[in-house]
Amino acid sequence: MTMPDQMTALERFTAYGKGESIDRLPCVPIVGNGAARVLGCRISEFRGNGKLIAEAHLAAYQRFRYDTVRIFTDLYVLAEAMGATVRYPADETAHLELPALADMKEIDRLRPADPRRDGNLPSLLEALEIARDRVGSEVPVTGAIICPFTTASFLIGADNLIRMTYRNPEGVHRLCEVALASALNYAEAVMDMGCSAGLTEPVSSSTIISPAQFKEFSYPYLKRLSDFIHSRNKPVTLHICGKTERIWGLMADAGADCISIDEVQDLEVAKRSVGDRVRLMGNVSPAGTILQGTPADVRRETLSCIRKAHDNPKGFIVASGCSLPTEAPFANIQAMIDAVREVGWPVTEEKLTALA
Repeated sequence: MTMPDQMTALERFTAYGKGESIDRLPCVPIVGNGAARVLGCRISEFRGNGKLIAEAHLAAYQRFRYDTVRIFTDLYVLAEAMGATVRYPADETAHLELPALADMKEIDRLRPADPRRDGNLPSLLEALEIARDRVGSEVPVTGAIICPFTTASFLIGADNLIRMTYRNPEGVHRLCEVALASALNYAEAVMDMGCSAGLTEPVSSSTIISPAQFKEFSYPYLKRLSDFIHSRNKPVTLHICGKTERIWGLMADAGADCISIDEVQDLEVAKRSVGDRVRLMGNVSPAGTILQGTPADVRRETLSCIRKAHDNPKGFIVASGCSLPTEAPFANIQAMIDAVREVGWPVTEEKLTALA
């Protein structure tokens, strides 16, 4: 039987952090542009329209009552604000059309983004402000910060950036420095509103670069960004897509308080590896299960994730392994949060076995 929530998300996170009793585990199906489907608008309408972005994410939150309102449209917002060309299809997520630079000889013209002026950043700030005013007293409102190595890949092109790690490492660091400056500017604007800053760094995945490349070219900038967020007394949640097992320790060293684990990794292994250092978040399959499965499939996988990680020493957030596909069925999103409510608190093996 699904029990109604007895706490707001903020009450739940606060109590959980103190080791106090809660009504259920926090749950975050990472809703991205699927919020447009809840509101009934087209994704391309988000461009330059902070009010619509906010209304879509608020509609999704009100429908499912998950535990974080995350304002996000696409990975290219910082790069676009620095000169990259981004294409906005009629009703699909934006994609990179042209990097900001055709050649590294042009790097001197790059300037850090001003989040109150450049690209779509002012619209995202407007959306954050509206969401904060409407629901910030009950649920964390978070701005997604695209991290430096990923933004650098959109400034020069991902293939070019990877080649440069071997042929022109100094150039990679120059790109990451200006990307870091943009990320710091945006993170500061987000936190000035009283919102949290969540970090996403997909191009740093071990599926794309080696742990050695991560340590040299991504880690230093993640550390500086995390240190800045911590200086504002805000926690750091870090998501890196794909395979990350070999860099979990470095992610924690960089300052992550919570690591978001993609579906291709095992939560139980993560718990044994870094669970005494960081909270874990994950990792129901966004595409294989939430998009393509049935509510029963989602429920089964959600219960499996809870069984693996509910006793993580630093805590656990039930979540999708990455952002949900735009067309994720509402019934499957609902099945995920309903399963978490069914389990309730405290989580016991007996309860999980009975619900299986």
